[in-house]
Amino acid sequence: MFAPSQEQVRRFFCEAWAKHLAGQPLTPLEAQAADWMIEHPEYHQDLSDVDAAIAAVYTVEEGRTNPFLHLSMHLSITEQVSIDQPRGVKAAIERLAQRLNSLHEAHHVAMEALGEMVWEAQRSGRPFDGQGYIDRLMMRATR
Repeated sequence: MFAPSQEQVRRFFCEAWAKHLAGQPLTPLEAQAADWMIEHPEYHQDLSDVDAAIAAVYTVEEGRTNPFLHLSMHLSITEQVSIDQPRGVKAAIERLAQRLNSLHEAHHVAMEALGEMVWEAQRSGRPFDGQGYIDRLMMRATR
């Protein structure tokens, strides 16, 4: 399993953003990341200075979303959909996107459900409940 450090994640996003802005070729993963970064202009300043990004601390008390966590979750959900893992996530995200008329907003709903499921798994000491995650997504897609 690939487990990059916080610095590596932040460096990846900043470097991909710089390459995108310079019109340089991007790897497939960098291209996916750039697509999500384009969708989030509020993060562009955070992505423009790698040293500041590495040093930044994002706290709940600040009331500000960690842009690197948020973008990482977009990539994670993109990967889940591409391989349909957990099984059914592709259909659930597609259904959510159709209901919300936005893949971007569907991802945000999925992020909330994913965060809830990870928190529950950590709190209970049990493995991640993939079917429970899909059930939550489908519930949100049909309400």
